[in-house]
Amino acid sequence: MSSIKIGESKVIESRESQDGTMIRRRRVSLDGKHRFTTYERIERPGMMVAKRSGAREAFDREKLASSVRNSVGKYFDSDLDVQNVVNKVEDAIYSLGKDEVPSSLIGETILNVLSDTNEMAYVRFVSVFREFKTLDDLERSIAEQRARMKLKEGK
Repeated sequence: MSSIKIGESKVIESRESQDGTMIRRRRVSLDGKHRFTTYERIERPGMMVAKRSGAREAFDREKLASSVRNSVGKYFDSDLDVQNVVNKVEDAIYSLGKDEVPSSLIGETILNVLSDTNEMAYVRFVSVFREFKTLDDLERSIAEQRARMKLKEGK
């Protein structure tokens, strides 16, 4: 299959994603023989992540998505659901307006998003993230989550 350059094609349809973070474009080659889809995402400024070990590394959306997918992906119906979690986490982190964030803050943000999204994924992630050693740790976390859910329902 030959490769087609974006400049050698024209847009036949554009749609913004539901959450407004991406534009999907259906394209056709200028000769009309090939159709394909491109996705445009807002490019964010660079941000560093401070790891527990003291190391620093650039924030990587794909690494975040892979981490969420590997740890709790089976609790979602599709990869689109995982991407929605990643979008919410990324938006929350960037909304802080900081050049560097601790990895623990990213983990807590994932917990907050999962808390609102999928209770089983939340329980799985919290047990690993907070390094539970006993069932009491797990029970305490479940009780806290239930209390948060009741508060939300009451609002």
